[in-house]
Amino acid sequence: MFTGIVEELGVVTAIEPVGGPDSDSVRLTVRGPRVVADARPGDSIAVNGCCLTVTHHDAQTFSADVMAETLDKTSIGRLAPGSPVNLERAMAADGRLGGHIVQGHVDGTGTILERIPGEHWEVVRIGLPRALARYVAVKGSITVDGVSLTVVSVDDGVEGGDGAFTVSLIPTTLAETTLGEARVGSPVNLEVDVIAKYVERLQAAGDDR
Repeated sequence: MFTGIVEELGVVTAIEPVGGPDSDSVRLTVRGPRVVADARPGDSIAVNGCCLTVTHHDAQTFSADVMAETLDKTSIGRLAPGSPVNLERAMAADGRLGGHIVQGHVDGTGTILERIPGEHWEVVRIGLPRALARYVAVKGSITVDGVSLTVVSVDDGVEGGDGAFTVSLIPTTLAETTLGEARVGSPVNLEVDVIAKYVERLQAAGDDR
């Protein structure tokens, strides 16, 4: 489990096919000296909000194998050597829950639609699939590329179109995560609040009785 509080801005150093050039999976290597300081093979590290398992590491980098499902359903497949990435180690049992409960299981990808600079923060409007919009609530939490953010407004979409939501980014988020440099049109990984999904599931089960 994670909290959506980014510990380090890492950099992709290599992306290599696993098992040959026609493989549908890759080995991703990322430089992140802070998150590998106490890493061991088998540990979980969130890369842009996607939970990956450490297979190898040294004092500066770690590697993780990424399967086809992850490459297809998240923005991890669009990374290249040199790409910056948000990194967070799994939360320790005695740690503080600084953001919100984050599983590292990406629900879908969104697109940055608009950036509106302010004096002390920046408002960012992000499009998301209509199927995810129902899980997003004003003043609720959402994870964007691994960053725990508070929702400012929600647009559920009209006439079958996609939805959208806005978040406000403080100077720390702008300076210390990839969201500070993400351009309009950039894809972002989204994870909605897991509590909302369980509530929906329980309600559906109750309706079937």
